[in-house]
Amino acid sequence: MSRSILEIPSTVGGRPRTRVVSRETYPHLRRDDNRLDTWRGYQYKAIHVFSIKRGWGVGYQAGERGRGLFYMGKTRQIRKILIANRGEISVRIMRTAKELGIGSVAVYEKPDSEAYFIRLADEAILIGDGPRKDYLDIERHIWAARKSGADAIHPGYGFLAENPDFSAACEREGILFIGPPPEVIRALGDKVVAREMMKKAGIPFIPGTDNLPPGDEGIRDAVAFGKKNGYPIMLKASLGGGGRGIRKVEGEPDLLVQLPLARTEARSAFGNESIYIEKCITAPRHVEIQILADQKGNVIHLGSRDCSIQRRHQKLLEIAPADLPPSVREAMYEAAMAAARQARYVNAGTVEFLVDSRTNEFWFMEVNTRLQVEHTVTEELTGVDIVREQIRIAEGHEIDIPAERVHLHGKAVQVRINAEDPKNNFMPEGGKTVEVYQSPGGPGIRLDGVVYQGYTIPTDYDSLMVKMTVRGYDWEQTIGRLKRALLGFLIVGPKTTIPFYLAICDEPDFIKGKYDTGYIETHPAIFDYPEAEREIAKLAKLVADIHVKKINPFAY
Repeated sequence: MSRSILEIPSTVGGRPRTRVVSRETYPHLRRDDNRLDTWRGYQYKAIHVFSIKRGWGVGYQAGERGRGLFYMGKTRQIRKILIANRGEISVRIMRTAKELGIGSVAVYEKPDSEAYFIRLADEAILIGDGPRKDYLDIERHIWAARKSGADAIHPGYGFLAENPDFSAACEREGILFIGPPPEVIRALGDKVVAREMMKKAGIPFIPGTDNLPPGDEGIRDAVAFGKKNGYPIMLKASLGGGGRGIRKVEGEPDLLVQLPLARTEARSAFGNESIYIEKCITAPRHVEIQILADQKGNVIHLGSRDCSIQRRHQKLLEIAPADLPPSVREAMYEAAMAAARQARYVNAGTVEFLVDSRTNEFWFMEVNTRLQVEHTVTEELTGVDIVREQIRIAEGHEIDIPAERVHLHGKAVQVRINAEDPKNNFMPEGGKTVEVYQSPGGPGIRLDGVVYQGYTIPTDYDSLMVKMTVRGYDWEQTIGRLKRALLGFLIVGPKTTIPFYLAICDEPDFIKGKYDTGYIETHPAIFDYPEAEREIAKLAKLVADIHVKKINPFAY
C-alpha cells in the first residue's frame, strides 16, 4: 500500500508538520512530484510516495486553510492527553500519563460529577447532562480537547474507542489519536471485511458467510448454510463487539425466529443491521494474543490470555498465559502478527481466536482495535506498561522492547469485582452506597479501580468497582493468592461478585485448568455458595464488640 507525503506551502508561518495519508483513503492523490491539489478546501503539495513497511518519509501538510499533523520518521512529544472515557480506565491512563510527565484531562457527564477519576485528573471538563450520550458524542470531545489544549486523545475501551469516525475527526483537527488509524478501525470493525482480510493472510477461520442479503434472500442463504454445515450456528452482527450482537441458533425453526430479531438488535446497538453467520464451535476456548505495532511496520506480541470463563459472551475472568502446547502458542503468535501486518495495524490491539478444547485447532475470530479490559494480566507477566507503549507509538517512536524483557513466567489472573448479584443473573446493584471499603494487598496483588468508602454504585453506567490482578509463580500459587486476596476485601453495602469468584477457586475443574466458554453453564454448583451474613449486621456486631463491650474481637 502506497502513501504520499504532502508539504505545507512556505507562506504558512511556523515549522511544517505532516501526516500519513493513503491513496486509497484520498484517491485524488497522484505520484506527480511538486503537484498542488485540493481536498475539502485545503491545498496540498505532493512530495513523495513510499512503502509503509520500509518506513520511508511520510505524511501530508495542509495548505493555507489547513492544519498540520505529525509524520512518521520524526516524533512528536505529547504534552497533554484528553481521556475520552470514564471510570477505572480513565484512572489507569492518568497514572501512566503522570509517570511520563504528561498532563491529563478528564471529561465527564453530570451523573459522574463526584466520580473518583475526576479527582485524579489535572483538568476536568463537563461535556453534558448524559447519561452515556455525551460520552458517545465526537464533537463534544473535540471541543473539550480544543478548550483544554490537549494535543492527544486516548479513547480507553468502550464508548468511542472503536469508532473510526472519532479517529478520523482527531486527524482532521491535528489531535493525535492514541490508537489505530481510522481506515484500520473501519476495516477490522466490519467482521466480514476482517474475515476476507485474514483469508489473504492465510489465517484459519471458522466457516461462515458474508453479510446476509436483506429480506427473503437473506433467509434463504441462512437456511442453506445451516443445511450445509449443520447446527448449531451463530448469528453475529457485522459491526458487533464486546460480546454483543451474538445469537446461538439450534435449528431451522429457531433460525427463522432469531434472524429478524438479530437484525433489530444489531441496528439498535450498532446502527447497522448487517448480520453474518458462523459455524458454532461447541465448547471452545477463547484465547487472545496481545499485539503492539508501530508506524514503521514493526509488530510484536506480548503473549496470550485465556478469556473462556464468560457469561452471555461477556468475560468474567482472564488468565495469562493460556495453557496451550508450545507449538500451538507459537502458531497463534505468528498468526496474530500476520493479521496485524495484513491489516497494516498501528498501536495496541488484540487478535482473538477460538480454540478446540480437544484438538487445540484454532480459528480467527476478530481483532479488537483498542486497549482491552484485561490488559493488566499481560502487564503483570511481561513488565510492559501497554498504555505507555500506546503513547510512545502515537508519538512516532519505534517499539523498543527487547525479547528478554517479555517475561512470561508464572501465571496471572484478573477478576472483575462488580457490584452485582451473581445469584440473580448478575443483576447490577446500582444506587447502593459502599458504606465500608477495605481492600487487600501483599505479594502479587494489583488493584485498578474507582471504589472508595461512600462511593455510590452508578445506575447509568457499568457496575465495575475494581479490577484485581493476581500473579503467582505457578497456577497453584496463583489460585492461593487469588483466594487470599478475595477474602481480604470488606465491602459493606452492595452485593458483589466476590463470593462467586471464591466458589470458582474451590471448583475442581478450575483448579485443574479445565474450562471453556461453556464453563458457567456446565458448572451450576458454583452458584450454590452460602449467602454471606448480611455485611451491615457483621459491621454492627463489630462496632458493638469494640465500643460497647470494650473488647477487640480480633485479639486472642
